[in-house]
Amino acid sequence: MKITLTNSPKQKPTGTLGFCRYYTDHMFTMEYDTEHGWHNDQIVPYGNLSLSPATTALHYGQTVFEGLKAFRNKDGEVNIFRPYDNFKRLNDSCDRICIPRFDIDKVMEGLKTLLKIEESWIPTEKGTSLYIRPAIIGVDPFLGVKASDTYLFFIILSPSGSYYAHGLKPVSIYVEDFFSRSAHIGGTGAAKFGGNYGASLKASYDAKKKGYDQVLWLDSNEHKYIEEVGAMNMFFVIDNVVITPSLNGSILPGITRNSLINLSKKLGYKVEERNVSIDEVLQAAKEGRLNEAFGSGTAAVVSPVGKITFKDETYILNNGEIGKISQQLYNELTGIQNGNLPDENGWIVGIK
Repeated sequence: MKITLTNSPKQKPTGTLGFCRYYTDHMFTMEYDTEHGWHNDQIVPYGNLSLSPATTALHYGQTVFEGLKAFRNKDGEVNIFRPYDNFKRLNDSCDRICIPRFDIDKVMEGLKTLLKIEESWIPTEKGTSLYIRPAIIGVDPFLGVKASDTYLFFIILSPSGSYYAHGLKPVSIYVEDFFSRSAHIGGTGAAKFGGNYGASLKASYDAKKKGYDQVLWLDSNEHKYIEEVGAMNMFFVIDNVVITPSLNGSILPGITRNSLINLSKKLGYKVEERNVSIDEVLQAAKEGRLNEAFGSGTAAVVSPVGKITFKDETYILNNGEIGKISQQLYNELTGIQNGNLPDENGWIVGIK
């Protein structure tokens, strides 16, 4: 692997980091063409990409990405949380939109090398991490609707704090009953595909104008069954049972979602993965049986929900405070990520 170090290192940020506002000095890149396959993997100074105005990704959306995190533990060691699962999911996303699969071990070597170079960028304050963004884009300079023959894979890093400025303060969500995020059958909802997020922007923008933090999506067929929030999978605790929508092809198979299911069971809670309708959730809220609700994702980890609105009805959950289970799961998962609790599932991968 070729390594080219910058001659102009940036000054590292101080104070409140925010989420993905700053980027480290270097990035990993790799190229693909039909003759050589994936090749030319290297570490280069972070910088702008040079692309043709006719680039495939810009016109036809052939782009996938991932999000994961690295942490420095109490012994000063740098660890990544479940990177093989993220890269496996990225390969699955590639399959969905005709991008060639890549060798996960080759990319892991590139990521570990990049992290060793950028170790000093990893923040150590509580609630912080080094956010890792791998992405692949089609780069053929061709204005025709077809899969690209050339691709660029890159990984960039960002020292980050909480996804939400208010941290673990419960968020408000607005249930979308008109727009759809992804087709229920045969769509792209299970892929981490740029187009899914573009399709969500209008509803998210409208919800923010109404004073809400996130949109809760319903299925595209009947607008009846809950799918996920814009940047997170969803969990509801009804009668002390942890319930999350089952993976049906239109919901992203979240790595954090899977982690929280495992941890919920370890903590002794009953967990159900099944269809859950908005009517069921709101009826439970009316009857006082909806104990709490929370989202899960790499960026926010656990995001408790304090208010939910559907049409003209608004419900305050758990008095607008973080719930017991939300707090337990957040403490468990971040404890494992930071090395303060034992990793009994083999989720942590060191870079040494």
